Amino acid sequence: MKDRMGDRKVSILREHHSLNRHPERVKDPAFTSGNSFFDPRDLVQVKYEMLRRVSKEGWTVTEAARSFGLSRPSFYEAQAGFNASGMMGLLPERPGPRGPHKLTDEVLDFVQGIRTKDPSMPASSVAKMVRDKFGFMVHPGSIRRALLHRQKKRIGGENSSEQQLSN
Repeated sequence: MKDRMGDRKVSILREHHSLNRHPERVKDPAFTSGNSFFDPRDLVQVKYEMLRRVSKEGWTVTEAARSFGLSRPSFYEAQAGFNASGMMGLLPERPGPRGPHKLTDEVLDFVQGIRTKDPSMPASSVAKMVRDKFGFMVHPGSIRRALLHRQKKRIGGENSSEQQLSN
């Protein structure tokens, strides 16, 4: 039963991007004494305890970072996140792009120019024109979403040409 619970916890930690990739680096006695409450695989718990040791027990940042298997920059990042958002600030950000990396303002300006000249042109044709001009493929649905997002951002959420973007 314990193994299945451990596997489940690892799965949940991984799903939330809070599985410590190097639990073996955590040398703090609370985590190495066999106490089941402290889990070196739980990155949020590791970061919290590291912050607590510095804040409440007077450890140096270097000492705490070393004991918890993290770097000093990781300590300061965790501290800033915690100060700004509490425990939620200790959750790692999701990996991957933070936005549309192909659909830059230049590309969207080009697409909007095409749409202005021919509002009925299908997004698939616009995607082909983007490929021809910029040299990369963009899914037609990505173009529609990016234009819709841009329009909502510019006019405060009103969407007078949603019909135009659905082609």
